[in-house]
Amino acid sequence: MAAVGVHGFPPVLTSLVGRAGAVREVAGLLEEYRLVTVTGPGGVGKTRLADEVARHVAADRFADGAWLAELAPVRDPAQVAAAVAVAIGVREQPGVPAAEAVARVLARQQLLLVLDNCEHVIGAAAQLCADLLQACDDVRVLATSREPLRIAGEAAYRLAPLPVPGPGDAGDDVAGAVVLFADRARAADAGFALTGENRADVARLVGRLDGMPLAIELAAARAEALGVSQLLESLDGRLALLAGGDRLAAGRHRSLAAAAEWSYQLLEDQEQRVFRLVSVFPAPFTLEAAGAVAGPGAAAAVLRLVECSLLVPPRPGLDGRSRYAMLETLRGYGTGLLAAAGEQDDAEAALARYALRAAEQAAAGLRTIAGEPAAARWLDAEDAAMGHALGWAADHDLDTAARLVTALALWWLLRGRLAGQQMLLRELAGRAGPGSDGWCAAQFWLAWMAHDSADLPGSLQRCAAIVDVIGDRKPSPILADCLALQSDNLANLGRVPEAAASARRALAMARELGYPFGQVHATTCLVITALYAGDLDHAARLARQGGQVPDIPRGAARICGYLLAGVLAETGNLAAAERACAATLVQARDAGDLYALGAVLPVMADLDLRAGRRGDAAAHLREAAQLTLQTGLWFTILNVLEGSGHLCAATGRPADAITAWVACETLGQQGGFENRDTDPHARLREEPLRQARQALGPDQARAAEQRGAAMSAATAAEYALMLTTADPPQPAVPAGPGKLSARERELVTLVARGRTDAQIA
Repeated sequence: MAAVGVHGFPPVLTSLVGRAGAVREVAGLLEEYRLVTVTGPGGVGKTRLADEVARHVAADRFADGAWLAELAPVRDPAQVAAAVAVAIGVREQPGVPAAEAVARVLARQQLLLVLDNCEHVIGAAAQLCADLLQACDDVRVLATSREPLRIAGEAAYRLAPLPVPGPGDAGDDVAGAVVLFADRARAADAGFALTGENRADVARLVGRLDGMPLAIELAAARAEALGVSQLLESLDGRLALLAGGDRLAAGRHRSLAAAAEWSYQLLEDQEQRVFRLVSVFPAPFTLEAAGAVAGPGAAAAVLRLVECSLLVPPRPGLDGRSRYAMLETLRGYGTGLLAAAGEQDDAEAALARYALRAAEQAAAGLRTIAGEPAAARWLDAEDAAMGHALGWAADHDLDTAARLVTALALWWLLRGRLAGQQMLLRELAGRAGPGSDGWCAAQFWLAWMAHDSADLPGSLQRCAAIVDVIGDRKPSPILADCLALQSDNLANLGRVPEAAASARRALAMARELGYPFGQVHATTCLVITALYAGDLDHAARLARQGGQVPDIPRGAARICGYLLAGVLAETGNLAAAERACAATLVQARDAGDLYALGAVLPVMADLDLRAGRRGDAAAHLREAAQLTLQTGLWFTILNVLEGSGHLCAATGRPADAITAWVACETLGQQGGFENRDTDPHARLREEPLRQARQALGPDQARAAEQRGAAMSAATAAEYALMLTTADPPQPAVPAGPGKLSARERELVTLVARGRTDAQIA
């Protein structure tokens, strides 16, 4: 049934989902302003919202009702006033312009005039509204357009897409986009329902469609034929797939391509060109970035695209800079145009050049005291662009790819993401010529990853290959870093004299180059060799010296901080160790430095245990274990297992202590760790390990050892999480041989069932 006082509006056949707040807000604006323009991209639901607002306010606020004038069919701007006259029933009067005739009639009425789809006749619509507001005191206008009319007295309301579930909210059934999809899917297929099986796919689907109502409705119409999961997989061709819908809808509402085309054709040539080119950005971008890809005139065009609702208005990014975004549905249309125009390769190359320039500038900042925080946040904000550019460069421009890897690697390390680049680095190392910059960069970071993932011999082999190929060249930062990493590997493989020699060579080279990061890296390796040599005082002096290198990067200073804390703890200077450790922990958290955080947390846990703070120790070890599952850092899990063993020994869990320590030693041996005789950790666990074995007896001790020896690194990390729960149980010594704790039974059962490490995690 038609609403009272509503004229010219089509009957409402579907529910309006997720727009109750928008209806109230626009209705409130109409109370205050005589002209309200609802703006937004095609398909966001402007017409449907205007319809609902008109029905909401017509009877109570406007004695003569609400009248709809649909301007989409009007092609000649000169016919706008005539179209409005026909819509509201004003007869043509000879010799009287249509705009004047409309004004004469409306001057005596109290009504709401809804002008739908003004964008293609924006000038004429704006002029008509200005004339009506001047001549008709009790008339209010609600317009829909992809851009504001920009006349005096106008209030613009930008209609946003429907809310979509956040990254961790796959089960959020109340998000407007999910509700709309479910409603329209049920209309197409009465048997459709949100279930535990399809809920996550629906959440991802509506997120991929940006919460755009038109896109969601078109997708829902296909759900019965394709199924939600297949529909989601098919969205790479989303514009071709999402077509059809209501046979009686306007053409621009029957496919995403048509909706996008309607807006695109209203742009000037330069605006169309910039729209195509900025569609290459996979995520929000700055004006500077737009200019780098689309040329010097891009800024003005970008602002225009925002006005036309083809770009989302700027919002602060992770780096605080204003960034513009293109909805994924529009980006899919733009990239299609880009390819059709033959501009794809040039746009990709321009994006890669911008990414390289930004990455190298940020990398320089990461290696300074003052510049690290801003540089890291900048790269955080450019993450998607960097990944996109690197993927393109790896296929088309090896030199750019190599330079990007070199620039981004320290940031990857900082954020605990270096391990995720292994496939890319292997490909780059395989395609680049031996000895080239790209080959050296890829080999070095592959060596670093091998070191961090329990393959010391493999890491050493890659370091040796680099030294063999470029060792006779003039000194370079990559060679200094390679020599330092080689030293670290040699020390942990039990070849301490060779390690010290390599570290000294690296330090001399870094000093010659004026390379602070290299100086600190080499100095920390000398600290490690001094520790293995049993010279704790010398190790402490070296750690302090490393922290005093001029212009030391903050990340390198944090490495010196946790090494110094560990050395001070070994010398018995616990107060100084706690100060150094606490300061480093705060700095690592502030910087989001997951690499340093994973290293310093076990040191802090050790200090907690020495001070009797078992709860704090458990919390720090648990956090470190969680980090190992995220970053894959091998040395961190060894240190977590070491600390977990001491925690269990201190809380009356001898079987757990033995299992943790044996897992630690086994994983160390698998990675090539050969310094058990000089490792201070091994000496510290000797007495509590003896006591634990004595408390259990031979059979139970042997069973605990076997469980630890069978664990992979990932399983051991999960085991450490079980051992460090907030309130770990304090079991008595098991009464009989072979008895397992609840945590052990759970883990061993999963292993016995053949679960993989990933499944256990």
